[in-house]
Formats: sequence, C-alpha cells, structure tokens
Amino acid sequence: MEKKLVSWIKNQVKKAKAKGIVLGISGGVDSSVVAVLSQKAIGKNLLCLILPCHSLKEDLDDAKLLARKFKLNTKTINLAGVYDNFLKILPESDTKTKGNIKARLRMITLYYFANKLNYLVAGTGNKSELYAGYFTKYGDAGVDILPIADLYKSQVRSLARSLGIPQRIIDKPPSAGLWQGQTDEGEMGITYNDLDSALGSILGRKKARKSRHIGKVKSIIAKTEHKRKPAAICYI
Repeated sequence: MEKKLVSWIKNQVKKAKAKGIVLGISGGVDSSVVAVLSQKAIGKNLLCLILPCHSLKEDLDDAKLLARKFKLNTKTINLAGVYDNFLKILPESDTKTKGNIKARLRMITLYYFANKLNYLVAGTGNKSELYAGYFTKYGDAGVDILPIADLYKSQVRSLARSLGIPQRIIDKPPSAGLWQGQTDEGEMGITYNDLDSALGSILGRKKARKSRHIGKVKSIIAKTEHKRKPAAICYI
C-alpha cells in the first residue's frame, strides 16, 4: 500500500508538471500520513503549512512534533487575526458556520503558496470522511489530489503505525479543530469503527463485518451526496 501511494503521488506531480506539493498539517493522523508519504514521493519539494486559527496548543505541538521527527519543511501562518476581522463585517451566525470559514481560509492560504511555487495542493481526507460528507466544501475539500481518499480511517491508522507516526497522534480523538471541543465522531454521531464497518458492508468490502449502523450510514451518504459532486448545471 505504501509503495503504491508514494508512486501515485510522484506520478501526479509529474503529470501536472508541478514542482512539488503543499499541504496543511494539523497534528492529526490523516495530514501526518499524507505529509510523510509526500516526503517519500518528492523529497525536499514539500511545504507543510501549519495554519492555526484559535487552535488548541496540543494540536500545534503535535504538528511540530511530526515536523521535527521527519525533518519536514514547514511554515506557520496564524490566521486568527484574518478570521477575527472577517467576522466583524459579517452578521452573527452559529458555531458551525463560523468554523467553516476557518477551513476556507486555510484553503486560500494553501493555494496562495501552490500558485506561488507551482505546487499541487494535497488533501488529507480519507474514505470514511468522504462518504460521510465530513469535510467543508471549498475548504479542506478544495485540493488538487487526495492521496488517502480510498483508505478507511482504520487503514489510515494502520498505515500511520507502519510509517512511524508518533503514537500520540494516532491515538488522539480525530477533530477538524474548527471550534472548542469539536470531534469528528461527536459531530457525525457515529464512531469511525462503526462507520468503517457499515461502509465496508455498503461498498462490498471483502470480509466486512455485519453492522447495525448500515441504515444510519446510508442516510448520511444520501444526505451528503451533493458534497461529492460538482456543482449542478441546468443544461438548455
């Protein structure tokens, strides 16, 4: 699996005639895996951006831990000021709506460097998130390539262990970090283990375990279908 992913990333950069890859590292397992795979694929032509926006200190510490261990080329840009000023000109809204602004500010920043350096933006979404629609349109979904989008969360964790990702990153509760106390599983209303199990049955994964969550997950997939498709066009 690792060898195939590394080869695929290298080929995507070559086909696009790009010079390298830029991605955001959050201190989570998905971005950690994509960063290490990208480094194996293209070496020094990798820029990892740390983009705090009122983020938890532990997430920043984990991103820096990863960078130190693998000697990643990083740049930290604090988006909190931009975010705060943007909110001042907007009407008041709910936490989720404001949180999505953070994801979209990060996308803008990633593409600034991608355009400047002729790099591709690598996304860090996995298969479980993709089918659950657990991503922000034109935020973390605004990317050029998705190296691990065919891997379930359980597979990403397994790959992380084989790559030597620090265990505390693998074990931490997954979170997009868009607001205080947010977790992936809490927001989705289902654990990744249960989600992966149900998706395995729905998508015909070999040796998939029977799951009592199939109905719930099918409903989630249907409700978020619009997020996986290009914008609809009215053809005349």
